[in-house]
Amino acid sequence: MEKFLENIQEAQRTIQVIDHMIYVTFPLIQDKKILLKIITETKEVLIRCINSILQYEYLYKRVDLYSNPKTNFRTFKDKCAQRYEITKEEIESILDLFELVEKHKQSTIEFLKNGKVIILSESLQKDTITLEKIKEFFRLSKSILEKTLTKIR
Repeated sequence: MEKFLENIQEAQRTIQVIDHMIYVTFPLIQDKKILLKIITETKEVLIRCINSILQYEYLYKRVDLYSNPKTNFRTFKDKCAQRYEITKEEIESILDLFELVEKHKQSTIEFLKNGKVIILSESLQKDTITLEKIKEFFRLSKSILEKTLTKIR
């Protein structure tokens, strides 16, 4: 099977898991680890969609692929996003999510307060992740997946 189809199928499975974690698991357990896992998995869904788009476009010789992920993301943003009806706002949200996950990975302290995850960097800079923000990222990933499926079909 083509690699871009495998990425889409894996993204679809992960979307179902994230949906369950947001609407069933987290309300029952209320653990920060679940929210952090959700944003990490949401990022993975977006990466799989972007990779799928790039691989599909490469297959039809519309783009070149590189070993550098940042260069490939730039290619996606400049040459593919418009064709797949992905807006600049959605790209900005994708970048926000990527940045947030990176801060989580580099964070020394994370804690749950009033249903929000607070991430503190080494310089004690605070980032807050709310459940509503996580749901926005989830809706974004579902939207990008749908746009990817629509164009590739």
